[in-house]
Amino acid sequence: MEEDQLIALRNSLRRGQQPLADWNGGKLAVSAVPGSGKSTGMAIGAAIALARHHLTPKQQLIVVTFTRAAASSIKNKIKEKLNQLGYPSRGFTVQTLHGLALNIASRYPQLSGLDSETTTLVSPNQNHRLIRETVETWMSRYPNYYQTLLYGVSFDGEETERLRRQLVLRRDILPKLTRTTVQEAKSSGLSVEALWELSRDSQDTYNILGITAGLYECYQEIARSRSLIDYDDMILGALRVLEHPEIAAELQSQVYGVFEDEAQDSTPLQAELLEILARHPHSDLPPNLVRVGDPNQAINSTFTPADPLYFRDFCNSCQEENLLAEMDQAGRSSQIIIDAANFFLHWGNQSHPRELPFREQNIHPVPENDPQPEANPSPTGDGLEIYTPKDIYQTVEWMGNRLQNLLQANPEHNAAILVRNNRQGSFLAQSLNYLQREHNIAVFEVSQQERSSYIPNETLNLLQFLNRPHSPEYTKAALEVLTQRNLIPKQDINALASSPEQFLYPTVLDFPQSQAVQQASYYCRSLLQARIELPTYQLISFLGLTLNYSASELATSQKLADRIKQEIPTGGSSLMQIIETLRDIIDSEQFQGIEESEDDLYIKKGQVTIITMHKAKGLDWDYVFIPFLHRDNIPGQQRVPISSKFIGDFTLSEVARSQIRNIVHSQYRQEPIQLSQPTTAWQKAGELQTAEEYRLFYVAMTRAKRLLWLAAAEQAPFSWNRFNLKGGNSLQKRDPSPFLLPLKKQFARS
Repeated sequence: MEEDQLIALRNSLRRGQQPLADWNGGKLAVSAVPGSGKSTGMAIGAAIALARHHLTPKQQLIVVTFTRAAASSIKNKIKEKLNQLGYPSRGFTVQTLHGLALNIASRYPQLSGLDSETTTLVSPNQNHRLIRETVETWMSRYPNYYQTLLYGVSFDGEETERLRRQLVLRRDILPKLTRTTVQEAKSSGLSVEALWELSRDSQDTYNILGITAGLYECYQEIARSRSLIDYDDMILGALRVLEHPEIAAELQSQVYGVFEDEAQDSTPLQAELLEILARHPHSDLPPNLVRVGDPNQAINSTFTPADPLYFRDFCNSCQEENLLAEMDQAGRSSQIIIDAANFFLHWGNQSHPRELPFREQNIHPVPENDPQPEANPSPTGDGLEIYTPKDIYQTVEWMGNRLQNLLQANPEHNAAILVRNNRQGSFLAQSLNYLQREHNIAVFEVSQQERSSYIPNETLNLLQFLNRPHSPEYTKAALEVLTQRNLIPKQDINALASSPEQFLYPTVLDFPQSQAVQQASYYCRSLLQARIELPTYQLISFLGLTLNYSASELATSQKLADRIKQEIPTGGSSLMQIIETLRDIIDSEQFQGIEESEDDLYIKKGQVTIITMHKAKGLDWDYVFIPFLHRDNIPGQQRVPISSKFIGDFTLSEVARSQIRNIVHSQYRQEPIQLSQPTTAWQKAGELQTAEEYRLFYVAMTRAKRLLWLAAAEQAPFSWNRFNLKGGNSLQKRDPSPFLLPLKKQFARS
């Protein structure tokens, strides 16, 4: 390997990326701004390390990221760079963090307590039967706590009110509290026993920490009895393995170093796992650990245990040792969009000093000789446009006109509309569908294309038909699936489904079927024939093939079949059992499909992509539109549902999350633990929420290359969750987001 080649590859990087190529062991923190090319920098840094140190499978460089798609992308980039260097693609592995943890835990099941052959991975929401059973067990085991919640802040003893409160506690408050706090406590390394111990010092009326400890205790018992694990159990299982010095040393000897991407989203336990693996066996030398992230793009901490505090602190500690690199040059956006992002960052910190949203780091444009094509492109129009339409309907009208003009004049460009929730996205997709119909401009609504939702539902519809083919309801549902998949001609399926037996098995006395009906009837009879000939457990895989699923869809279908098989008790495999288990999976958890990278679907030329701000992270478009910028939308405000007001002017789940996070922060800083009162914890939760919403808007605005279009209508719905897509909505005067007027005064001329 010629050193000149490595030097040339290193010199192709920007100033902030070069420390990744210069890394020669030890710790390194890289704080990157949006669009700075951290994936490219990581790939080149990894390739140079592999070539320079002649790494082999016996001692590997581990690259860790958070999603399978990101892992696949980085892996391909590393292979491409190694190929350029003429070096074999070996000596490294790219994994998701949870995949790495599960790999370690599965190798030592006796130590980790996890056996991939006998355990089932779940991602429960509050309707999951594990959560429901936890709540019921807790209510019977701890009646005093339950009665205290039932009586709340005031109770006159009226029976109807008692029944109402019981229903709200059982179906809403306690399930949400369970899911939130079990995840928060487990991912922070807090045991049930630790929570019980800490709850003894609680001074609040309900002893919320004691309630949390009891729910956590019941959850763990039920999960263990059913061999159920969640994603946090993977991390904990791997850490249990690494508690054994001889095994830790063995694994460390196989690891040259660890590169972590998106480090701002790590939980304390995840960061601990990577640091242990990166240590030198039998040595006190600093770990070979490179952590890359953007603390200003931490947008998951109010609904997951991730907390930007830890990566910020890692950056600060590395800075003290001169081991911090700032990747602050970005070629994505035009100068005015960069200026607007920098202005907003400083405005956010000045206006929200109690919980600073951002780390102070400005985005800078790249040098003129940067190799990135069209780096820092010229703005379209003013580059930043801010409008105040009279209502949301005028907002759509103005957006539609602007999009039509932009994409017809520049068909090689693309555009996105970023929304805060899927209800807004559905409204926009419905209102802008004329662009596709009348102007041949594709409108792609991402929320309607989620793989993980339609495969279980399509499978359920066909299985229910196979189980009860004479049901008009199930026949219609099956025909809808087959029609959507273009397997049968489009026709009046209501007429076919109204008489299933006549449709499936017409007699000589029936009116002759058309060719389209005959094709549909034959297809359905073929499915029923397979139901007779195939073993029940093979039906799901068969249906995936029948529906012409792609490779990733077939993999998801097989994963679904395996998931159902694990859920059904040994010896049971009837079709009815499969259907009931599938219904429960659909109703109670977010089934994660096996997806190929879908980024190309989101950024097609000439297309308008409607996508949430969260899902837009990591992507970019020529033109970005962000409508509905109202104070109650971003940053929003904490709300206590009217049905839960009997508990107090706070929600139990957010107070408990805030209290647990305060405990973990105190332990992390080695400070005395002081349990906050519910009102104080609720206020702190609100401050954290506002800070994160500001980071979310920062992520949204930095997706734009040539034009950033912002709008806040004078009138909008009181609640988008109750907005009726069919019409008949009353609009109210809404205040714009607090940052919109400062941005307009500073930049916009529109």
